[in-house]
Amino acid sequence: QVQLVESGGGLVQAGGSLRLSCTASGSIFRFNTVGWHRQAPGKQRELVAAMATSGRTNYAESVKGRFTISRDNAENAVYLQMNSLKAEDTAVYYCRLSTATYAYWGQGTQVTVSS
Repeated sequence: QVQLVESGGGLVQAGGSLRLSCTASGSIFRFNTVGWHRQAPGKQRELVAAMATSGRTNYAESVKGRFTISRDNAENAVYLQMNSLKAEDTAVYYCRLSTATYAYWGQGTQVTVSS
């Protein structure tokens, strides 16, 4: 069992930046894919960004050019750098680590962008 703890959320003005961190209780080396998802009030959870072990990344169209996902296997951590934040980025952000057969989720961190 791997525990994931997200941090770095908060309140920021539109146009500002935040960096989310997801720290795992164990090695993340074995996880094929690491990613960030978000869920806004009244909406379904959606993929924001994902990264494979190959380094290939995938971003939601709405965040391309503004968000950057990265992973540090040595630190057992995954990051999401969020720039040029918009009010519509307001949501709870979740870290997800997965293999071909199972996945782990963090508890989420709130990001609120004021316009």
